[in-house]
Amino acid sequence: MARGQLRVYLGAAPGVGKTYKMLEEGRRRQQRGTDVVVGFVETHGRPFTEAMLSGLEIVARKPMTYRGAEFTEMDLDAVLARRPEVVVVDELAHTNVPGSRHAKRFHDIEELLEAGVTVLTTVNIQHLESLNDVVEQITGVPQRETVPDAVVRRAEQIELVDMTPEALRRRMAHGNIYRAEKVNAALGNYFRVGNLTALRELALLWLADKVDDQLDRYRAQHGIEATWETRERVVVALTGGPEGDTLIRRAARVAARTKAADLLAVHVIRGDGLAGADPANLSRQRVLVETLGGTYHQVVGNDIPAALLDFARGVNATQLVLGASRRNRLAQLLSPGVGVTATAESGSIDVHLVTHEQVRRGRLRIATGGGLTLGRRLAGVALAVLGLPLLTVGLNAVQADISLPSDILAFLILTVAVALVGGLWPALLGAVGSFLLLNYYFTPPLHRFTVAERENLFALLAFVLVAVAVSTVVDLAARRTREAARASAEAQTLSTLAGSVLHGDRPLPALLERVRESFGLTSVTLLQRRTDDSEPRAEADTWQIAATVGGQPCTSPADGQTEVPIDDDLSLVLRGPTLAAADRRLIEAFAAHAAIALRQQRLSEQAAAAGSLAEVDKLRTALLSAVSHDLRTPLASAKAAVGSLRSPDVDFSADDQAELLATAEESLDKLNRLVENLLDMSRLQAGALGMNPQPISVGEAVPRSIDDLGDTAAGVRVSIPDELPEVYADPTLLERILVNILANALRYSPAEQPPLISVSEHAGLVEVRVVDHGPGVPAADRDRIFQPFQRLGDRDNTTGVGLGLALSRGLAEAMGGRLEPENTPGGGLTMTLILRTVELDEHRRPPSPDENADPVLLKRLDEFHTDHSTDHSTAEGTA
Repeated sequence: MARGQLRVYLGAAPGVGKTYKMLEEGRRRQQRGTDVVVGFVETHGRPFTEAMLSGLEIVARKPMTYRGAEFTEMDLDAVLARRPEVVVVDELAHTNVPGSRHAKRFHDIEELLEAGVTVLTTVNIQHLESLNDVVEQITGVPQRETVPDAVVRRAEQIELVDMTPEALRRRMAHGNIYRAEKVNAALGNYFRVGNLTALRELALLWLADKVDDQLDRYRAQHGIEATWETRERVVVALTGGPEGDTLIRRAARVAARTKAADLLAVHVIRGDGLAGADPANLSRQRVLVETLGGTYHQVVGNDIPAALLDFARGVNATQLVLGASRRNRLAQLLSPGVGVTATAESGSIDVHLVTHEQVRRGRLRIATGGGLTLGRRLAGVALAVLGLPLLTVGLNAVQADISLPSDILAFLILTVAVALVGGLWPALLGAVGSFLLLNYYFTPPLHRFTVAERENLFALLAFVLVAVAVSTVVDLAARRTREAARASAEAQTLSTLAGSVLHGDRPLPALLERVRESFGLTSVTLLQRRTDDSEPRAEADTWQIAATVGGQPCTSPADGQTEVPIDDDLSLVLRGPTLAAADRRLIEAFAAHAAIALRQQRLSEQAAAAGSLAEVDKLRTALLSAVSHDLRTPLASAKAAVGSLRSPDVDFSADDQAELLATAEESLDKLNRLVENLLDMSRLQAGALGMNPQPISVGEAVPRSIDDLGDTAAGVRVSIPDELPEVYADPTLLERILVNILANALRYSPAEQPPLISVSEHAGLVEVRVVDHGPGVPAADRDRIFQPFQRLGDRDNTTGVGLGLALSRGLAEAMGGRLEPENTPGGGLTMTLILRTVELDEHRRPPSPDENADPVLLKRLDEFHTDHSTDHSTAEGTA
């Protein structure tokens, strides 16, 4: 029986229309004559979704009882007995009630597929196992129900049901997703624009990877090796040489010419595992590639051009960047080189040969030292010097019984033995000595250095060549053995280094300590040249210690036994035994990493310092805005009232005098409250704020703020629940914040739609939303409204964005809260003040459901958050 096909409708968030699209596909197939049934669909009371069910056969759900509670699940047996061609099953990540045949719904779907039934299903991006922790970090809502990515990736078809965050929030505001009483909480929490944008990007990126996998699988199945230019991918080949930086920057500029192009750097490691590149250069170049937004890769291969092209074709690269050859003309005549070979065999891949300063500066190197130790070479010489005379004497003693070919073979065996023991030069000594002894004592005419027969001459020359060949192989094998051992030691050291640095909280000291331990040093010091050299200094005074480990640190490069310069301003100085020249290359790699770790440490310190300065500047900004704007209005009103009373030109009645005095008193009261707030902020800036936080009710602070605004706030609507926890806040500061944001809302709200103050509580936080339906604020200008003297346009001084918003945000943060703007669905601006409840401030957070808790309890919690439905995927909307 053929396996059924799986079609998944993937959404970025609840409410984008996955179930609707799935049912639409089911109706379309039914109209074409396909046998379609509905195994399980949850409509959540949405009328458009319920309408799509009409005309489709629905298999009755299976009632289940667990610990006295009644539930319904998909009746798997009934669906299998019905054996339709297509079954519609909602919520792929759903957890079944205990007692069901399978623990998860995707197991039910797997059984349907094995039975040959095609399944249409839905899932949200937050339920994929690989993204579960990422989604929780973004939204703050844990996802208890997940599905392995492999289950979704195995689907024959995955369709993304996409919707912009603004459109989804409009659907929410129109009541198409949740009931009206849940809309405000959902919009202010899970369904924020930032959350929805991040989830949408996750869905698009995950699906793009799936599309790449499908394309790679298709090309592999059809044996397609040619490059398909679906997206620009630029590969740059690195040798570990000094020209690498130039190549990387050139390749980055090539990739930057096309939007969304990929940059990949690749280094080919020799197949024998021996180190050939400079690890310090490769480490520095890897960091440069990643800084420019690229990725670094390593492949193994003996044929470098073939390995590069195989990698480029494997990643579907469109361009390959190579450096011009560093070899001289003689070497290029002997071999065409990597660039010429790769260009000839690249096919549809464009090859760029980049010139650089190292072109043709390479030298032809001839190895003068072998891989054998001095002891073995001396042993080979001794064997040749002693063995040849002894062999000659022995062969003379039995000369009557053996022939010349036997003599030649005997000397050949001795020469091979010398080659195996001592290598090339002792073997050459033995071969020449054997040739002369054979010629003088055993080759006619005897006792003369001549050869009568050409055949004997050829035999003599042949064993000399054999001796040279054997000795060369022995010497090369010994050299490779030593190189392999060193390469293995270097790789192990670098691997240990990477592990210790990555798992440490302080990477720079950990790196230096690893250097000290690996090479048995007394101390390791990273020195930095002083930048305040206004006058000449002694050598020891021109350097300062950036980091050090071990014993007595070095205060200048001259104090250590080994110095490794990193750049003009940094130097790694080692105190202890003098290192071998071969170890210096590995030390240079450590030094390059040390410089990077130091820069990262300095950047972290600067970022921390900048953060503190930014907070101070923010408070100073709030202070200036209040002084320049908020003090002026009540001061002017009081001055005008008092000036009118003192005017001799007007005779005011008793009522008029009382009204002017009341105006002056009201203005001075406002001025007094504001001065007190400003003094508190000044103390806060000095680190000595004397706030009076206390448990207060937001329900009491809101009416007082409305009263402060007088008749202008007469039409303000208020929605405050009866059961609302108290918050920790300063009553005066809280009232000031509410007055400022409500005054701005009144300024922009149309007369027929006055502002709304809505208060809600969630997860230990109380949120006060001041909602207006005015022109709103563009997303690009939201940060500006919290800066002083910003009115967003050519308006007079009586309108525009109130400067008190800067003070309001500063006061909110001083009390441990937040003030955030967001768009009002349908148009306008919503200012949200978020404060901690008394319970949260005392670290008594509400208990969160444990993963090992009773599944029935978890299910009831989710049903409560989703109108008593079983769609756990939408529970986040009310979070």
